[in-house]
Amino acid sequence: CSLSVTDINLNSPNKGLLSDAMTDVPVDSAASARTSAPEGLTLAEEEELRSELAKVEEEIGTLRQVLAAKERHCGELKRKLGLTPLDGLKQNLSKSWHDVQVSNAYVKTSEKLGEWNDKVTQSDFYKKTQETLSQAGQKTSAALSNVGSVISRKLGDMSSYSIRHSISMPAMRNSATFKSFEDRVGTIKSRVVGSRENSTDGLHSPSGAGDKPPQDNAPF
Repeated sequence: CSLSVTDINLNSPNKGLLSDAMTDVPVDSAASARTSAPEGLTLAEEEELRSELAKVEEEIGTLRQVLAAKERHCGELKRKLGLTPLDGLKQNLSKSWHDVQVSNAYVKTSEKLGEWNDKVTQSDFYKKTQETLSQAGQKTSAALSNVGSVISRKLGDMSSYSIRHSISMPAMRNSATFKSFEDRVGTIKSRVVGSRENSTDGLHSPSGAGDKPPQDNAPF
């Protein structure tokens, strides 16, 4: 008796009877686990390969257990040495970078970049650009050097003038001409001060006021 999808009604009250009926059907576990042999293999060869697969899987499980134990032991050693996970990351990055540098792709890329660099540096355009930049740099250096020389010369002239001025002032004051000029200035100053004093005395003197006759202010 065969059943189709239309014969199964999930809302039917007899929906549990299907599973109960299926449990009564005998099932050959060995037959269901064993698939048909691949084409070109005999049953003996298939059994041998299955046995070898089971051994390899067992060895893989053993190796995983050993690896886990080794990793735990490695972690304990690092902890005792004071190594942090960051140190391990640095070591891994260094090793990875070393592996990249020795790889064929990196070596070939470096060679290509070296060839391109040689071609660019040997081209006429690169040479002309380099010469232009070199000339511009030389002109700029010469202009800056000239400006520095002018500034240094101006500063030197100002300092020499200041030194000459400070040296010449005492000598000029001690010269006969300067002393004669000072004497003349002093004489003129004394004369001016003396004349002012005489005029002031004449204005405030009572005798001078009595000598003058009184003016007649009578009206006509």
